[in-house]
Amino acid sequence: MNYKKLDKLTVLDYILDVNSVMSYFGEDELQADEIGDGNLNYVYKISSIQDSQKALILKQAVPYLRCVGEDFALSRERMSYEIRALQKFYSIFPSFVPKVHHANEAMSLVVMEYLDSYTIMRKGLIERTEYKKFSEQISTFMAATLFYTSSLHLSSSEKRALVDRFNSNVELCKLSEDFVFSFAFMEHETNNKERVEDSKEAKKLFLDMELKEKILELKYKFMTQSDALLHGDLHTGSIMINETRACIIDPEFAFVGPFGFDIGVLLANFVSSYVYHSVVSRDDEYKEWLLLGIKEFLAKFQTKFLDFWSESKNSALLIEGYLDSITLEAYKRKFVKDILRDSVGFAGCEAARRVYGVAGVEEIRGIKDNLLREKAEEMVLKIAREFLMRYKTIQNCDEILEILRDAR
Repeated sequence: MNYKKLDKLTVLDYILDVNSVMSYFGEDELQADEIGDGNLNYVYKISSIQDSQKALILKQAVPYLRCVGEDFALSRERMSYEIRALQKFYSIFPSFVPKVHHANEAMSLVVMEYLDSYTIMRKGLIERTEYKKFSEQISTFMAATLFYTSSLHLSSSEKRALVDRFNSNVELCKLSEDFVFSFAFMEHETNNKERVEDSKEAKKLFLDMELKEKILELKYKFMTQSDALLHGDLHTGSIMINETRACIIDPEFAFVGPFGFDIGVLLANFVSSYVYHSVVSRDDEYKEWLLLGIKEFLAKFQTKFLDFWSESKNSALLIEGYLDSITLEAYKRKFVKDILRDSVGFAGCEAARRVYGVAGVEEIRGIKDNLLREKAEEMVLKIAREFLMRYKTIQNCDEILEILRDAR
């Protein structure tokens, strides 16, 4: 089928010809509503007129950046990588990924589970919701997906095939290279002009060459390390959640990259939430819950990653019998500690780039009071700098929490 952009009417015509979707709805009459509010894609809710609880989501990429318009060309092939990532993650740990009912790379679209009873995690954190199962669930998801798509588990041929399947996602990787590691740390037209103009903190950031050298180190890792399949943009806006389940969505930035990147992005978004509640709500109890969540997530990730590794005897990297048990155990623990350290560095990049870069976060840029917003920005940048300057020597999760607690 040749590509064509769907609308509220033609999306129904398309769905009627998809057996896997129509078997879900049966004989029900259908309606479509455009509900997308993101920057990149169009999102339609397809629902039964007879039973409004019976619904699916159809997401389609267009060959431009939706929030800007057709003048900003962007390949719709990004949807192919989202489809492939959803399917791969689902095959590893389906509990935390929406079920895909239909995918068509030629049409750049996917039809998947509608998460009606879920909320975007970022909004829940702003509203001080405590998700008590989240640390357990996200640590399982990340440990499993990172380990089982790495050379610690796969054979050499399997790993190279995975890289071939994902690492042509060059446009979105280039966006990350530019916006996560470069533009937000220099004078650039894409930065938030209102926040940069007359800002002493922005000028100090742009002139901080010691910091920018650290960022370059991490950018090089991002560009060259092919450790495991990443979501590529795993912030709290890419997680749908309720009291019982966290569900990972929107992996259009997926590629095979450094172990620590996704962990760092998520950590940075918890930093933003911690800063928001330090400056705006001033809820010390909720702040402690956030800190505990960070510690549990990072600690459980390391434990589970090592547990998965203990079950894998042969891989592209290691052959059983190559190292004695004592040396092997020490090697594995150092390996996982290095992942933690890199994640802290990547968290520093991600947290700082959200302050003045094109893509801010609601917890910081959405603060209405100018003085409070400036205080929050300064606090984020202080934490981010500590992360970046110290990431190579971090020993444990408690040191990460100390950096947050010490920020004022």
